[in-house]
Amino acid sequence: MNKTIRRASVFCLLLVLALLGRATWVQSYQAKALADDDHNRRKIIAQYAQPLGNIIVAGSPVTGSKRTEGSDLAYKRTYKQGGLYSSVTGYSSQAYGSTQLEGIYSHVLDGTDDRLKSPLGALTGKRSAPGDVVTTIDPDVQKAASDALGDDKGAAVAIDPRSGQILGMVSSPSYDPSDISGTNDGDTWSKLLADKDKPLVNRALRQPLAPGSTFKLVVAAAALENGLYDSVDVPTKSPVPYTLPGTSTPLRNESASAPCEDASLRVALQYSCNNVFGKVAADLGQDKVRAMAEKFGFNEEKLDVPVRASKSVYPKDMDKPQTALSGIGQFEVTATPLQMAMVSAALANGGELAAPHMVSKVTDGDGGTLEDFADGDTKRIVSEDTAKQLRSAMVTVVEKGTGTNARIAGAEVGGKTGTAENGVDNSNTPYAWFTSYAKSGGQEVAVAVIVEDSGSTASEVSGNGLAAPVARKMMEAALRR
Repeated sequence: MNKTIRRASVFCLLLVLALLGRATWVQSYQAKALADDDHNRRKIIAQYAQPLGNIIVAGSPVTGSKRTEGSDLAYKRTYKQGGLYSSVTGYSSQAYGSTQLEGIYSHVLDGTDDRLKSPLGALTGKRSAPGDVVTTIDPDVQKAASDALGDDKGAAVAIDPRSGQILGMVSSPSYDPSDISGTNDGDTWSKLLADKDKPLVNRALRQPLAPGSTFKLVVAAAALENGLYDSVDVPTKSPVPYTLPGTSTPLRNESASAPCEDASLRVALQYSCNNVFGKVAADLGQDKVRAMAEKFGFNEEKLDVPVRASKSVYPKDMDKPQTALSGIGQFEVTATPLQMAMVSAALANGGELAAPHMVSKVTDGDGGTLEDFADGDTKRIVSEDTAKQLRSAMVTVVEKGTGTNARIAGAEVGGKTGTAENGVDNSNTPYAWFTSYAKSGGQEVAVAVIVEDSGSTASEVSGNGLAAPVARKMMEAALRR
């Protein structure tokens, strides 16, 4: 009997030791992960136990908090002009988590960030007052983009080329985060998920698509930087039509009457000559074009603004015909509006790219600075001479080429249109693109716009007709700052 009791005692002791060991393991190595798990009800209760801090635009909050009744979640998030700013703020939902700035800075906004704790609060465990996130967004630029896009499906980004500050970022269609911030918004959430136009997707950052002829700026930069041509005004010896290497397939131009035969880079940008840029890309070879594209930001896995942008792609392992097609922004080349705005921003800034960002600082509850994001770090992309020549050619595009709808009286405006094929054999409505810069009165701005679908027929789609007017409105607003 004693032997049996001893065995049972030893067994029980081992069980206790195992439980203690497991508890120690959890407390030591898994406590933070479990505490931060989005499915941890205690975390959600704590997050909404007090009003959240705010996301600030031009000195005013575009977020708020509202007391709730009959719930263990004391407050829920509210939004001012939620549809206008959702591509910036993201959402903070009691049921569906947090995204974008709401998600990245959730610990600042709910007061749990260690930097918010006072010495007394650290001892007592009392929740600190929440902090705020101050953005670089200009409300006039943001509204101009939203109003100009209207009901069209697309996106737009505006950047200050000198600092990298993102002045506007709009994705359409949008949604109001207030409609999904509570626990009883399942119907709205389901409708948003089922919507074929994907309003929850931030098209400005997260939907790379074929950039079409806007990519010709990158190819032109590669041609000048690699010495293929020493000026945008020398002939390129490009035939019309240009036949894709090793094939009998002609690469045709949009307009048969455009002066694209033997055109210079300036004229080829002015009239968007496919024959020239197909030939230039093939002559350079994919490696040199890719190297230039990657300088501008293509193929970057971690482009954070601070919200992470999807990778814009210049592909590898192409044959000669595919390389030629890549020269006109087709084949498997893809870009986000942010990426194409970065191209124009670098050229506008003398060949230097300032890192794009949409948060200027993070503050504590008293307005003290926790993080101060100075103007973005700059890196040289192309020489000052190359940037100057390409700006001159972009001005030609706007003044007397395919981008005349972007003209602004009294301002220097340069741009590039694009109409990108969509679907097999361009079976779907093409994408209309425009990327540009403007300078006037000490102000500068770089913009990119894509209109994916405006309800127009394929024959009516053009970068000048659909995207350039949106860019013009944004640039006008930015130049008035």
